[in-house]
Amino acid sequence: MRGAKALLTLLEREGVEVIFGYPGGSTIQIYDDLLDSKIHHVLVRHEQCAAHMADGFARATGKPGVCLATSGPGSTNLVTGVATAYADSSPMLVLTGQVTTAMIGNAAFQEADTFSLMMPITKHNFRVLDAAQVPEAVKRGMNIARTGRMGPVHIDLPSDVMLADVPEKLMNEEYPVPSPMEDFTGMLESVRMLLNAERPLLLVGGGAKWSNAGPEVAKLAELLIAPVVTSIMGKGIIPEEHPLCLGILGMHGREVSRRALLEADVILAVGTRFSDRTLTNQNEIPMTTKIIHLDIDPIEAGKGQRTKVRLVGDAKKALQQMIKGIGKSKKETEWSRRIQEVKKKCSCDIDINTSPIAPQKVIFELGKILTDKTIITTEVGQNQMWASHFLKVRNPQQFITSGGFGTMGFGFPAAIGAKYARRDHTVIDIAGDGSIQMVFHEFATAVNEDLPVVVVVMNNGWLGMVKQWQKLFWNQRYSGTMLKNNPDFVALAKAFGADGVRVERPSELAETYQRAIKSGVPFLIDVATDPEEDVLPMIQVGKTVDHVVSGKCGWACKKTASAAASSLS
Repeated sequence: MRGAKALLTLLEREGVEVIFGYPGGSTIQIYDDLLDSKIHHVLVRHEQCAAHMADGFARATGKPGVCLATSGPGSTNLVTGVATAYADSSPMLVLTGQVTTAMIGNAAFQEADTFSLMMPITKHNFRVLDAAQVPEAVKRGMNIARTGRMGPVHIDLPSDVMLADVPEKLMNEEYPVPSPMEDFTGMLESVRMLLNAERPLLLVGGGAKWSNAGPEVAKLAELLIAPVVTSIMGKGIIPEEHPLCLGILGMHGREVSRRALLEADVILAVGTRFSDRTLTNQNEIPMTTKIIHLDIDPIEAGKGQRTKVRLVGDAKKALQQMIKGIGKSKKETEWSRRIQEVKKKCSCDIDINTSPIAPQKVIFELGKILTDKTIITTEVGQNQMWASHFLKVRNPQQFITSGGFGTMGFGFPAAIGAKYARRDHTVIDIAGDGSIQMVFHEFATAVNEDLPVVVVVMNNGWLGMVKQWQKLFWNQRYSGTMLKNNPDFVALAKAFGADGVRVERPSELAETYQRAIKSGVPFLIDVATDPEEDVLPMIQVGKTVDHVVSGKCGWACKKTASAAASSLS
């Protein structure tokens, strides 16, 4: 069996049903054998989007997504998408073509050192220089991608290796990977700390979602009567309508979440790495606060400056042990009553009927049509923050966004990947007019694959998030952020064979959402939104409570926009 055929056969045995890719000279052998494979190939219009689609597929299913590109520029185009998946611990198998083994290092046509390029943005890297290495690369690669802290694995495939024979006996070999490190020696101390806590709180990140630990998070919170706050990657770990769920924490997070975190005496951090966008200034946490940090990655576990107990291992398994150790539910406490009081204060009225349309209204109407079979993806920028702050989701796979890498153009291709994985779900991408223009060409892919995703474009004529920074912290010196001469998005969508409509009045939103969902084709909704509406509250990077810009938020505003601007040093 030649290498290309062996590659696809092994992927079939691993349960792979789809590859998102773009062909080239060094991968033509693989594409020839795809004609006889059970694996479906989705032809993207740009390789970066192939990675984003594989990523969206992975986040919607929990299984590794697979993408494929040719050597040189095809491989380098994948890099941003692979780095996005790596930052958010999304499992992928990244396949790249390569020049023949004899030509590697000779500056051959379309040669790039993809092995080195992928090294810092993957869990593991294989350079296959002999056809006999193909089975190990695929089997071990898939195991690495989905074991421990998940992430992308890259395999570089020279074209001559894809034509060489793979020894048949190797096709049935097993290539196990070591079990991830586990250290629960502090479990008993953790249970004691939680039982003795007067103000316990759960801070939950994306690691708990990849572990499918949602039921355990909810159970533990209910036993302790402890509030749950999440990073943006942990959003949806428990239903956000749950009385103990306070919502996201961070630069644009909910004020009730931040205040609860600062008032807690014991914080159980689960599958979160205390990033600068979740906790803008770790020194803000009081010295008396005790942190129990649970993470599957031993490098991340214990990074919090106030960590008292470090636990390394699977979140689901660890939380089950904690639940067993705690046993009975606590009774209602002054802390639980305090949380419900402050939570009421953090209930914004976002049913705003103004013209131009308020971004909050876009989210309000969208929230009304969410079901258990709705998946929301987002681009990056103000649109992402409006959605993460105000949209209340019901399950861990319902909200898909680029967190750690903050990649513009992620949401639309990720929506296509998620829709391929969940054809019975409604998939909606919330986009900005800047981000969607980076990937608009993928409407051709969505139409060609008959994947009726809905794209809601918050069109305010600006690169809104950067403009907001310039407005609040750079004395309104706007540079490079106005989007002049935007195209007619609806006409452009129709040119690709999709459908769309322009919305200029808030009263049109509800009906347009229904029309888009029922259309049965990829559909773009171009919403004219207010360019002067900022995503607030907002905390400057590295700043504390004294630098919160609150705007319309019901909490007392510590600094006005003008005061915040004057504080810039």
